[in-house]
Amino acid sequence: MKKTLLAAALALSLAGSALAAQLPNVAILATGGTIAGTAGSSTQVTGYKAGDLAIQTLIDAVPAIKDFANVSGEQIVKISSNNMTDDVLLKLAKRCNELLADPKIAGIVITHGTDTLEETAYFLNLTVKSKKPVVLVGSMRPATAISADGPMNLLNAVKLAADPNAQDRGVLIALNDQINAAREGTKTNTTNVDTFQAPTLGLLGYVAGGQNYFLRDTTMKHTHETEFDVSKLDKLPRVDIVYSHANDDSVLVDAAVKAGAKGIISAGSGNGSIHKDTEVGLANAVKKGVVVVRSSRTGSGIVTPTGPDDKYTKAGFLNGYSLNPQKARLLLQLALTKTNDPKKIQEMFMKY
Repeated sequence: MKKTLLAAALALSLAGSALAAQLPNVAILATGGTIAGTAGSSTQVTGYKAGDLAIQTLIDAVPAIKDFANVSGEQIVKISSNNMTDDVLLKLAKRCNELLADPKIAGIVITHGTDTLEETAYFLNLTVKSKKPVVLVGSMRPATAISADGPMNLLNAVKLAADPNAQDRGVLIALNDQINAAREGTKTNTTNVDTFQAPTLGLLGYVAGGQNYFLRDTTMKHTHETEFDVSKLDKLPRVDIVYSHANDDSVLVDAAVKAGAKGIISAGSGNGSIHKDTEVGLANAVKKGVVVVRSSRTGSGIVTPTGPDDKYTKAGFLNGYSLNPQKARLLLQLALTKTNDPKKIQEMFMKY
């Protein structure tokens, strides 16, 4: 009887090893955020401690992950994502490229706070050099909350990173059974689990019945198609965002220039319009060599190009196209590592 039990146990072990060998390998890079947050009670969903839990704790809380991929966890940082920095962005991009160069790695998942998740996703969309899936995931409720959304989001993200159909679609965002493209997905609600949307173009796809369904493709160039190389960069040029409002002036523009900004994103009203007093300050900034890009604070739509006789064109302002201000800032930072030529930078905004 004892020999029979040992033989059965050995057979199960070998079967498990064989199954694991057939599963794709997914690396999980952790940065903290609400998905790793803890609170004093199960009903507390604000005011929690973000990034409190280590990545292995999150993995262990979702044992079903092992049915879909062999995962490894790596803690990059443990922060609330409102504290994200250029240093961490560069570290993430470099680490992603190192891992994705390994033929044994099928894809990457990055756990992240939702506040700046879209910015990290878009930065990686411009700097990752691989067709393999890179999926950013977070949650709106801490791990200790009733109906915490993190575990299911993490499971879906791992399955997405392991899915061959997710390849060459750019960096992805996976929350609330929805798949967003890094370029278009944005946080639209302060606390709701349905916060990530793509107001202008819509979702990239859905997760339904445990399956990934892609409804469209992103048409903008991304990842391996871009010209940006961060492998030797240890810092990025300073680019500031100036938010437009009634009774605006050039005080913040002047402050940005004085602080050493190489670029300024104007989060204009409506179709990228700028208050006349702010316009003067931005025009002066251009004369000093600062690149100014018009975006919109509205949250959706395209800032339409201006003709050669338009005042904004004459002032030397560039067009942010359909990027929101926070993503336009990242593209301008990377563009400035390549060139200061306004024409070439404008081409990048229409391409990426």
